[in-house]
Amino acid sequence: MIRYFLLLALASCLTLTPLAAQKPKPAAKPAGPLAPVKDQEGLPRVLLIGDSISIGYTLPVRELLKGKANVHRPSTNCGPTSRGVSGIDQWLGKGKWDVIHFNWGLHDLKYLGPKGENLADPKAADSHQQIPPAEYEKNLQLLVKQMKKTGARLIWCSTTPVPSGAKGRVVGDSVKYNQIALRVMEEHGITVDDLYGLSIGKLKKIQRPANVHFTPEGSRMLAVQVVKSISRELEKK
Repeated sequence: MIRYFLLLALASCLTLTPLAAQKPKPAAKPAGPLAPVKDQEGLPRVLLIGDSISIGYTLPVRELLKGKANVHRPSTNCGPTSRGVSGIDQWLGKGKWDVIHFNWGLHDLKYLGPKGENLADPKAADSHQQIPPAEYEKNLQLLVKQMKKTGARLIWCSTTPVPSGAKGRVVGDSVKYNQIALRVMEEHGITVDDLYGLSIGKLKKIQRPANVHFTPEGSRMLAVQVVKSISRELEKK
């Protein structure tokens, strides 16, 4: 009899343990801007290349182009043109691209300290820009030539403004670097998406205080223009 009750108790434990161990599954997290996306068959493929400014507008661009295009981006901050030169082959991969919307600039023009300290004081005698203008132009030439090999329609996105008080950067340097980039783009006949012109008069409303980054509303405003630029190029395919 005792053996019977012991077996019955053991059976009850084995039955109840899996139920007790079951925990509700956490809600699925929404995919972040750096998460890979799965292509919807039959839609054109778009690649966004850029730094944290582009990361900010990636999700709203995907939302606005949902059902119209597969929007990809590298799963990283694309940083300065030097990182672009080393990473562009991997980012392009072997798939077909219909449109590539790209930018480098804010990381190129920022200042580093003598030991590579990030966002150094531009006025310090021993600080320097991460990628000086001449090297920036050389790198852009290499990157454009590499992207043109894909056969995609290319869109250069102008570098957005450096606001007053932003650490490690100089107000007006975006203009200087954009002028260099525009020279390269004109040489290669590449379309320009002027996000600098779009945002320059609205910085207090759409940028974070003394910061090159945009508010969510600001990023969405940039996304709307990015989508317009991409849509125009897709119509030409």
